[in-house]
Amino acid sequence: MEVFINGNRLKLVIGDITEQHTEAIVNAANGALLGGGGVDGAIHRKAGYELVEECKKIRREVLNGALLPIGEAVITKGYNLPAKYVIHTVGPVWNNNTGNKEQLLSNCYRNSLALAKERGMKSLAFPSISTGVFRFPLALAAKLAIREIVEFLELHEFGEVKMVLFSQKDYDAYEEELKQIG
Repeated sequence: MEVFINGNRLKLVIGDITEQHTEAIVNAANGALLGGGGVDGAIHRKAGYELVEECKKIRREVLNGALLPIGEAVITKGYNLPAKYVIHTVGPVWNNNTGNKEQLLSNCYRNSLALAKERGMKSLAFPSISTGVFRFPLALAAKLAIREIVEFLELHEFGEVKMVLFSQKDYDAYEEELKQIG
């Protein structure tokens, strides 16, 4: 499914985020930025060891050794990925006591989009952040993601945003939310 918003395109696809030919892809990272399971591990494996080295440098020089805070975003090169860049953001874990989970997840999308725009990008691909091992409820995550992306595209000339979804179930949840917007 695709819709046009203010001259921009928002597209939903089932696929592999590591295969996307957009200027940047978004990594649903952990705070250490060193890879892990799910989307994060797949991106790190495909990008190659240089990605880990750049992430270590960000941890040292930008974050002063700290973890990347939930909802914030940083950017690296894409290395062996088709995408030139990777925007890393840490989503909230549903089953813990970390702040306002809905606001934190919204911040992941908002800050990733802002960083892409700040860098002059015209295409970006997102996974469904926090809905895997972090157990964020899919329908709520879809609602928040679609809302943030649509609001951004209504305000900015950007280009294309893709939601790259892992399964038909994920696709259906995002499609339902997008239909309600349109």
